[in-house]
Amino acid sequence: MKKYLLTAVVMSLPFVVAAQSELSKVKNIVGAVGEIVGLLIPIVFALALLYFFWGLGKYILASGEGKEEGKNIMIWGVVALFVMASVWGIVRFIQQAFDINNNENINAPGVTNIKK
Repeated sequence: MKKYLLTAVVMSLPFVVAAQSELSKVKNIVGAVGEIVGLLIPIVFALALLYFFWGLGKYILASGEGKEEGKNIMIWGVVALFVMASVWGIVRFIQQAFDINNNENINAPGVTNIKK
């Protein structure tokens, strides 16, 4: 049994080394997704704030039954803002706890000095 496992591991090593060249493509895709998310975060914050103000306007301008709907919209707007700000704060805390800088490149481990 151990003989077959060792043979399988040795036979799969070329595939592991070949995967190393694909890592740069994955890094580019992850970087692009990170930039898109970075652009979307302020937009989502602004939308949540607008949702809150829309509920505030409904609450102020409505009478009777409309006030309850405006109140619910305001509550959910505040909840959305609180959740987003909390996640943002937790991420910042983790960055500071592990001494991670936003501007520094994180190098993925890999095989270096391969001679052809």
